[in-house]
Amino acid sequence: MAALTEIRWHGRGGQGAKTAALLLADVAFNTGKYVQGFPEYGPERMGAPITAYDRISDSEIRVHSNIYEPDYVAVVDDTLLHSVDVTKGLKPQGAILVNTERTKEEILPLLKGYAGEVYIINARKVCMETMGNYFPNTPMLAAMVKISGVMEEDAFLKEMETSLAHKFEKKPEVLAGNMAALKMALTEVR
Repeated sequence: MAALTEIRWHGRGGQGAKTAALLLADVAFNTGKYVQGFPEYGPERMGAPITAYDRISDSEIRVHSNIYEPDYVAVVDDTLLHSVDVTKGLKPQGAILVNTERTKEEILPLLKGYAGEVYIINARKVCMETMGNYFPNTPMLAAMVKISGVMEEDAFLKEMETSLAHKFEKKPEVLAGNMAALKMALTEVR
């Protein structure tokens, strides 16, 4: 992992991009990393484009601003590729992760000539097969850990299980599906 890894999340209100960024920061912190996880606030409403950020490092993080040149970008909703410049500032040695049912070849023309690595995952498929409901942030979170290498996958899964068990303390029946989605996403990202 680089000395400092910066990740920008693009999604729509209600899809969990903010939650994914905050969860990633939380579990990375629990593995001994220095972290920042925060949303960019604007006129948020259900379905409106939102942006969230993560900084993860092995040493203290002294910068406190939005992330303008991320190492990685996660696009939770591929319809944003038509209206938001998701590759803006994205480092060419980084990567972009797109949740889509389309092929990589269909996505490439929408990335404004981005020359870095492009990964896709069908988060809807993962969610429906494991949870029976569509919560794209869960598989996107695991896929981002896989492509960025910000932490070991086993440590990520262990910390996520602890975090989700606490979060869903009153609904323990959803824990197994979420964990299955995380594990499946680690193998489904392409």
